[in-house]
Amino acid sequence: MFEMHNDILTMEELMEALYIGRNYAYKLLNSGEIKGFRVGRSWRIPRTSLEEFIINRCRRFHLE
Repeated sequence: MFEMHNDILTMEELMEALYIGRNYAYKLLNSGEIKGFRVGRSWRIPRTSLEEFIINRCRRFHLE
């Protein structure tokens, strides 16, 4: 799945990868759950941040 993406994702690519809406994507970025940075008014998300988020969520789910 991640091979088709660049090392830096856009908001739209993040939403597509996680199957989430724009509001939830902004919530994850603004809270710091997914690390990203802004270029002007646009968010950019390192692919490694997305991978870390997914791994952390899987671990948390597995521990519960």
